[in-house]
Amino acid sequence: MSKSTSNGIASSAGTLLVGGDITVNRMGFGAMRITGPGIWGEPADSEEAIRTLRRLPELSVNFIDTADAYGPDVSERLIREALHPYAGVLVATKGGLTRSGPNQWKPNGRPEYLIEKAHESAHRLGIEQIGLWQLHRIDPNVPREDQFGAVKQLLNEGIIRHAGLSNVSVADIQAAQKVFPIATVQNRYNFTDRSSEDVLEYCEKNAIAFIPWHPLAAGELTKPGGALDTIAKHHGATQAQIALAWLLKRSPVMLVIPGTGKVVHLQQNVAAAEITLSESEFATLAGTSNNRA
Repeated sequence: MSKSTSNGIASSAGTLLVGGDITVNRMGFGAMRITGPGIWGEPADSEEAIRTLRRLPELSVNFIDTADAYGPDVSERLIREALHPYAGVLVATKGGLTRSGPNQWKPNGRPEYLIEKAHESAHRLGIEQIGLWQLHRIDPNVPREDQFGAVKQLLNEGIIRHAGLSNVSVADIQAAQKVFPIATVQNRYNFTDRSSEDVLEYCEKNAIAFIPWHPLAAGELTKPGGALDTIAKHHGATQAQIALAWLLKRSPVMLVIPGTGKVVHLQQNVAAAEITLSESEFATLAGTSNNRA
């Protein structure tokens, strides 16, 4: 049994501002898994992936997170096919990782590469300006100031409207802020993995939207009788829905992006926006973290 899979709407999660001027609902969508196995190639069911994407605006999901590396290129292309011209929807993309095969990810932070890929993403999405572009990962083999300079150039030239960072520390954010405004930060975070707690707190203090990747916790707590299982049964919800509801309650700057390539799973994820955890339920799950700050 799960919380409503047909009536859940993303607007129930509330809104936040991206870059200070783009309002989005805090229940978004991650478009990584509309690609093939290993985030490589075409999806097994392209028609279902398109149906999933077209269901988003019907559920008031108006923030989509993708990247040129998803496929590569496949995710961006499918988003355009399904949703262009994106009325009222912010499609955010990322650049800075190269792909050589399934589950293979290698950073490339050379400024000319980042600039080229941002232009390609805009063309693939069919837009003149990317509303939000994020540096997928800081390349340790390239001075980070050079990478930040490329992002600033993209902003100055109007190729991107706002910029963000992914997989970064507070020190990284502060260094980047000396070069360009930071609209978003995207780090791994869920109620059992809170190693980015300091980053989230910094984002809260500086009005930066925090986008948690890998938002659905797994492991021991998902077993029957565990804390997550008990709370899920109390709400008539799935464990995944409770994990998402916990994130939404954790911080007003949290912008959640669960991903899937199936309509039924999308509807279940979005329905989590309607779940309100009690303070004791929230504290119980928060207390299970192995990475508390």
